[in-house]
Amino acid sequence: MTASLAAPSPTQGAKTRINDFSIQVATVNGSGSQTANTVLLRAIFQMGVFVSGKNLFPSNIAGLPTWFTIRASAKGYVARKASNEMLILMNPETAKEDIAKADVGALVIYDEPLQLDKLRSDLAYIPVPFQKLVTASCPEPKLHKLVKNMIYVGVASRLLGIDMEEVKKAIAKQLKGKTKAIELNQNACVAGYDWAMENLPDQDHVKVVRDNKTQGLIIVDGNEACALGALFAGVTVVGWYPITPASSLVETFIEYADEYRKDPKTGKSTVAIVQMEDELASAGVVLAAGWAGARSMTSTAGPGVSLMSEFIGLGYYVEAPGVFFNVARTGPSTGLPTRTQQSDVELCAKCSHGDTQHINLYPGNMEECFQFSYDAFDLAERFQTPIFVVTDLDLGMQNWSSKPFAYPAKPYDRGKVLNQQQLAEAKDWGRYKDVDGDGICYRSLPGTPGGKGAYFTRGSGHNEYAQYSEKPEDYVAIVDRLKRKYETAKTHVPAPVFRNLGSDKGILAFGSSDPAVIEAQDVLAEAGLKTDYLRLRALPFTAEVDAFVQEKQVVYVVEQNRDGQMANLFRETYPALATKFKSVLHYNGYAIDAKCIVDQINAFEQK
Repeated sequence: MTASLAAPSPTQGAKTRINDFSIQVATVNGSGSQTANTVLLRAIFQMGVFVSGKNLFPSNIAGLPTWFTIRASAKGYVARKASNEMLILMNPETAKEDIAKADVGALVIYDEPLQLDKLRSDLAYIPVPFQKLVTASCPEPKLHKLVKNMIYVGVASRLLGIDMEEVKKAIAKQLKGKTKAIELNQNACVAGYDWAMENLPDQDHVKVVRDNKTQGLIIVDGNEACALGALFAGVTVVGWYPITPASSLVETFIEYADEYRKDPKTGKSTVAIVQMEDELASAGVVLAAGWAGARSMTSTAGPGVSLMSEFIGLGYYVEAPGVFFNVARTGPSTGLPTRTQQSDVELCAKCSHGDTQHINLYPGNMEECFQFSYDAFDLAERFQTPIFVVTDLDLGMQNWSSKPFAYPAKPYDRGKVLNQQQLAEAKDWGRYKDVDGDGICYRSLPGTPGGKGAYFTRGSGHNEYAQYSEKPEDYVAIVDRLKRKYETAKTHVPAPVFRNLGSDKGILAFGSSDPAVIEAQDVLAEAGLKTDYLRLRALPFTAEVDAFVQEKQVVYVVEQNRDGQMANLFRETYPALATKFKSVLHYNGYAIDAKCIVDQINAFEQK
């Protein structure tokens, strides 16, 4: 059979899109498609082209629809693209809907029995006999389901112009030394490639042309980057409870710890990792370990933070350090566990009841996921408090290209910790005394030689000597000092990053919204609307943030939640400037794209 690739009329004569396209693959969860999609992504990456991947998967184990988007960009844009130039349709349950949503002129690779070519006339259809090809290339019928997807990798590679040797290398890397699996998958891929060469004419819609943009880069996800940062930071205690999309952070930490955190003499682990009965217990482990002097952490998502909030409030009030990774997903309640959202901004900023203000770090790329994870433990001990590192499913679980991480050069900052001699010489030491005027007190650690390191305090009222007190003046003094400590943190947290084009109109965003904002800023500028962009990287707001919001006529706050939670924090912090802040929102569970930002800002500008 020879398939026709006659370009539909909307694209006839159109210029070939070189290293600038998006592919959407529609399959079934549990079918092995994740391996195939990652191989295709990595092959493009190895061709020297900027590429990113987004996996939209269901929260069940197997059987429901899943979509994987691969974006190649010569300009380095890595946000999700609102349109797709190629579709690969392997799921009969969603194929008709996928066709209905397809962009005009898209190439559509599909399983031949689906007979999709009659549904629309403005698409380029490529029916492929997948079962015939997999039967011929794989001698073991029970493995057909798993290697079938590699057929489309081969077909797509031929159509796009991807070097088959790069595909083979990508398969070998993905399957890591599993000789039989590598051979089976490579054979299936070659079968698809050869079939396309024999049966399909060349197409000029989209192409991959070898480049050198990815030389020296790596592909990694944010959960792995955070796990590595924690490992380098010297974590010795992990208390956790599994939850999507945060589980792989601790699971990856465990893998690295098994290799790099063993006593060389005994072979025993030097890290205590405990899966607790629930999230609240996990938070208790983290803070108890921090009180005792260990560097401790947990990884969770919004529902887990909600359950941990009682202990987090205790940690804030008694001033026990610990690091809490929140890989956010949609809410409320169980929400959509496998969809992304910046849904916990206000939750993490003020977690627990009463007056609390927490230091939050917002990494926006893989290097920052690593570095901010490392820095979070210094901040936790310097400020003797729970620290949130806030990412989301998009940053945490998706594939991102990145420069290799810089080896940390600075020593650990353990903060104001009294040693044996200082404790022995102390005349009037109080655990909650503000000696230096910065709101940060000196602490001691249980087990310090001399017997003076341990102290007792509680989550109820206490004075500066950690003694129980219900006196109003003692309570006010403690909580006012905690606020002063939070103000001190402004000079210690990461400063924002600027991308200014010379405008009195500002865009403010954070975390995983950054790639889409960069692209949107360029699109707006090309259309004549220049903006200055500030990427927020931490709470509390620093002096640079103060200056930015003061000087701008309008500030568009881009975030991925319904209620404009970050914008609300800005309006609360700068009440006199409240009308400046305009919310640009995206909250459907998909990663944010540039088009939605451009459309909303243009709508504001036209009012």
